[in-house]
Amino acid sequence: MRCANPIETRTGLPMPIPGLRALRDLSRAIGASDAVIIHDALYLTSIAAMFLAKLRNKPVVLIQHIAAIEFANSFLRKLIRLANTLVTRPMLHAAKLRVFISNEVRRQLMGDIQNERSMLLFNGVDTTIFHPTDILGRNAVRMAHGLSPDAQLAIFVGRFVEKKGLSILQEVARSRPELRIFMAGTGPIHPENWGISNVEVLGTKSQQSLAELYGAADFLLLPSVGEGYPLVIQEAMACGLPVICGQGSALADPNASAWLRGVMIDLMDPIGSASRCNIAIDDLNRAAVDRSLMAEYAAKSYSWARMAGAITQSLSRPVEVGHAASGSLQPG
Repeated sequence: MRCANPIETRTGLPMPIPGLRALRDLSRAIGASDAVIIHDALYLTSIAAMFLAKLRNKPVVLIQHIAAIEFANSFLRKLIRLANTLVTRPMLHAAKLRVFISNEVRRQLMGDIQNERSMLLFNGVDTTIFHPTDILGRNAVRMAHGLSPDAQLAIFVGRFVEKKGLSILQEVARSRPELRIFMAGTGPIHPENWGISNVEVLGTKSQQSLAELYGAADFLLLPSVGEGYPLVIQEAMACGLPVICGQGSALADPNASAWLRGVMIDLMDPIGSASRCNIAIDDLNRAAVDRSLMAEYAAKSYSWARMAGAITQSLSRPVEVGHAASGSLQPG
């Protein structure tokens, strides 16, 4: 769909605005479809798809990734809560099937409601790319970046925007000069301007390059808020890489909590949040993490094929929604 995207350009918050031609194309596609799958409610394209699907009496699957976002700006915090009340929850109730990629997101939006129209179903990971590496591969990547085998390396992967905790990463880097931090991504925030020598901005990387970086790092550091279950966490786990992340993300998969160190992140208090991240880093340095077991769990539990199969099965046999799953699929 051809869209304008001025809001993301200025703020880092993605909000594509479709034109009339794009809406006509969407309407035709929905008219030719048997069902409509929408990812996240709070997009104009998602709202339009729901309206057009209902108009044409097409069943809708709404896959919800996020709930509240605790922005540092109080107006934005209130705005997202109002939008969830006025848009997200009504769209969830209007959908034939509600899919949540995070148990915490489901709890925030639906409370303790449990019925056959809801399921907890995680995104998948391509394990042909994301898998553990050996010590030779690890050291080769480190050598290519001028790192010794025993240097401590954290990696951040994501958009360079406020809600990803960039201000907290900045404070962690300042407080731990011995810790190298590789940052893969782009956005309106520019860490290369921080003037911190132990931060290296890598830009956008291919999946294969990310897998190599996960294999070379000591942990993924993602101090973000307002996310469901970022795919980069699941990719890191599939590579056997320990994860330090915001509490909301750490609660996304109850069965993975043993491998995820959740930290209370407050964007309004970057120094305090960085201090809590440093405590988690120290704890991780003292801990013995079974990386192979973590990678095995991720490979078994995070599957695109399982996600697709569960959705198509639920559309054809709605009475069985949420009852045929293993590890990554649970009734709502």
